[in-house]
Amino acid sequence: MIEEADLTRTGLPSGSGPTSAANSATEKKTGKTRGKSPTGIALARLRKDKVAVTCAGIFVLFILIAIFAPLLAHLEGQSPTEKHFDLIDQYGFPTIGPTSEHWFGVEPRLGRDLFARFAYGARPSLLVAGSVTIITTIIGVVVGLITGFMGGWIDRILSWVIDFVLSLPYLLFAIAVPAALLAVFIGADAENASAEDVATVRFYSLIIVLSFFGWASLARLIRGEVLSLREREFISAAKVLGVPTRKVLFKELLPNLVAPIVISVSMALPSYIVTEAGLTFLGVGLSEPTPSWGLTISAAQNFYRADPLYLWIPVLAITILVLALSLLGDAIRDAFDPRTRR
Repeated sequence: MIEEADLTRTGLPSGSGPTSAANSATEKKTGKTRGKSPTGIALARLRKDKVAVTCAGIFVLFILIAIFAPLLAHLEGQSPTEKHFDLIDQYGFPTIGPTSEHWFGVEPRLGRDLFARFAYGARPSLLVAGSVTIITTIIGVVVGLITGFMGGWIDRILSWVIDFVLSLPYLLFAIAVPAALLAVFIGADAENASAEDVATVRFYSLIIVLSFFGWASLARLIRGEVLSLREREFISAAKVLGVPTRKVLFKELLPNLVAPIVISVSMALPSYIVTEAGLTFLGVGLSEPTPSWGLTISAAQNFYRADPLYLWIPVLAITILVLALSLLGDAIRDAFDPRTRR
């Protein structure tokens, strides 16, 4: 009553005093901060990070090159499989360099267009790395959630499986699995199989091998995070209320694991690109006639002095892509790290 009388004497309407102004300011502040989640804060920091934005743009550029590889080859007027024997000499060396018809020149020995091979070569690297990243993330997250939350004999068995997978030599499996798959799907005539069939089997065997060995490290990471989260009050409250285990895992725990999952994905993608190129270079990855940067690097060893572009184009492509993804992964890790927030 006293405050209303004072406001009436001063000519101010009711609800417009200093207290109301303070309340309004508080409401505005509350409204601004209420919608900011940890993920939203991290994304806002990423948008302000020029290095992260630049690296993301480079990654998107390579994705567009892989998607529109047929269009780019059509614009140049060439094909990745067409051979131009008239453009190489009797020793297999190209007789031309980069021209308006062949932007990066032609390949030694076979005369295939290097630009078309470069554009199409982005596809297997990104497909293998992307597929393996998705598969390993799903398996690793599910196994890590179950292992960390359930405990007991389930935790012991799954932890043993994780340790067993991490102890296996993946290079031996990368050598043996393609031969086994050829014997299973092609049969006794696997030695006489066509190059296309061998390339297809090698492509899927590479995805299988990398996926089999890639999920275990993420599962161990998620298990450790879940072990610390399952003792929190909101998990105890969910158990008391009788919330099903499936909902506790994927509705309560999983949203709190966004940061480590995103960081793991951002760091795994470039490592799988390098692994695919490395295995292909060693001869246990992809094979002809699949256009691949790793195959190009392997074939260019004997021609790097006579035709430097043959070697350096795929090397620079892999280096730029992996460096961009690594820097982007570091930026994502810093954005999601609470200790670096200001």
